[in-house]
Amino acid sequence: MRQRAAVLCGAAVIAAGTVTAVPADASAPRPTHPAPASPASPAAGLHWEKCATEDYPTLQCASLKVPLDHARPRGRQITLALSRVPHTARTYQGPLLVNPGGPGGSGLTLAGFVASSLPAKVAAQYDVIGFDPRGVGKSTPALDCLPGHFDPVRPDSLPDTPDVEQANLARAKSFADACGEKYADVLPYIDTVDAARDVDAIRAALGSKKLNYFGYSYGTYLGAVYAKLYPDRVRRLVLDSVVGPDDVWYDANLNQDLAFNDRHRAFLAWIAEHDAAYGLGSDPERVEAAWYAMRTALAERPAGGKVGASELEDTYMPGGYYNGYWPYLAKAFAAYVNDEDTGPLVEAYENFGALDASGDNGYSVYTAVQCRDAAWPRDWDEWRDDSWDLYEKAPFLVWNNAWYNAPCAFWPTGSGQPVDVAGGDLPPVLLFQATGDAATPYEGGVAAHRLLRDSALVVEEGGGNHGITLSGNDCLDEHLAAYLTDGTVPRGDGGEADAVCPALPDPKPLESKAASTSSRGSTLHALLGFRG
Repeated sequence: MRQRAAVLCGAAVIAAGTVTAVPADASAPRPTHPAPASPASPAAGLHWEKCATEDYPTLQCASLKVPLDHARPRGRQITLALSRVPHTARTYQGPLLVNPGGPGGSGLTLAGFVASSLPAKVAAQYDVIGFDPRGVGKSTPALDCLPGHFDPVRPDSLPDTPDVEQANLARAKSFADACGEKYADVLPYIDTVDAARDVDAIRAALGSKKLNYFGYSYGTYLGAVYAKLYPDRVRRLVLDSVVGPDDVWYDANLNQDLAFNDRHRAFLAWIAEHDAAYGLGSDPERVEAAWYAMRTALAERPAGGKVGASELEDTYMPGGYYNGYWPYLAKAFAAYVNDEDTGPLVEAYENFGALDASGDNGYSVYTAVQCRDAAWPRDWDEWRDDSWDLYEKAPFLVWNNAWYNAPCAFWPTGSGQPVDVAGGDLPPVLLFQATGDAATPYEGGVAAHRLLRDSALVVEEGGGNHGITLSGNDCLDEHLAAYLTDGTVPRGDGGEADAVCPALPDPKPLESKAASTSSRGSTLHALLGFRG
């Protein structure tokens, strides 16, 4: 599933510089984490049926009804879609619930991937459980606030004129308004705390007293919130590419901007190292200048009538998540600059930047959760000032990211407060973090390590990918397998990391005989998607 959504824009006019975004029909905030509701009865309503695919022939599917409002368990019910790869070993360690992040990511296929990527002896001891969180994918109702909202070509993300800023503001507000009009009765319950309540309902329906959980990206925050609410129900907890618990969510996106700029420059430096393949120069600064010149040209004349400046950012942002995409992105860049050939660039946009129907759904849930989880500035002046200040340091993704999240300035529900995940009497928790991760910067993993007592942090030194286990790094995967086998975690000497693994080498150009990327890595990152 593709979860990528492009920058927001629009045609209506709002006066730039004077906007104070006030929700027109805001619901009152609810308590962020009330006392846990009574769990669902064991095995309540779960009927597993075959839903095998060619890649995952033992996959099964089921559905589970849960309350829309967990404070009213007998009230309106919604449906969660579940998947399972059943255990096959005599030794059974219970369910292992997996989540790919987002928010808004579908986890149904991820169950098959995790079960097939773990060592067979380890996977055989677990029922690997995937699920579509509330609002996502095959769960019902599934949100789709404004289909086609991201169709190209959109105005430039860089608001260097009042008209461009007004268009982008109007577009953000139109999306928030559409969500409020279409899902007014649902939006107050699309947030991380309610998703964590759903996780516990899944646990109970599976008939398990304790839960094993494995989350990537935003899924690390969901897992940490679950552990805070239900510490006595956690058996094992794996968090890969960890959200900074102190930064939910406005500050997290500002921190991303700096990290993505660094990662984009690493990509451009890699192109310079392979000048023989791409012919864009051996000086990284020259390559960077060529990329931004391409951006300027596309703002004036979009490639293939599809790839303008904003779409270019959409296309190259995934390279910050996974360096396996670099050879394809570099090839498209070189073809445009050296040969005036737009074909590879349009193809790259369609592969990495364009949005499909599941992406519309994923973005709708992304905004619903992020805007509801925590307070965002309602005065656009604050967004503008922060974004321009960052743009001077990190121009690559600042404004693209700002418009992507801008509906939160206009969101039609009240907001909750981030959950303080610190404390809790938990078993050892295993964290994985790459030092150069752009989507969830390294400092977030360190902060979570500090807040989650008795946790262990495994660091991929020099790595820049987001989602690093089960992606081809044997050192990382050995720590994961040991933990899932018997709970073993590494213990360091009191520093930031308890164990350090070297990063995998960067890929080679496509023309090279040595060119290869981890097939598992490519599969994983297709499942994790972007923006989460």
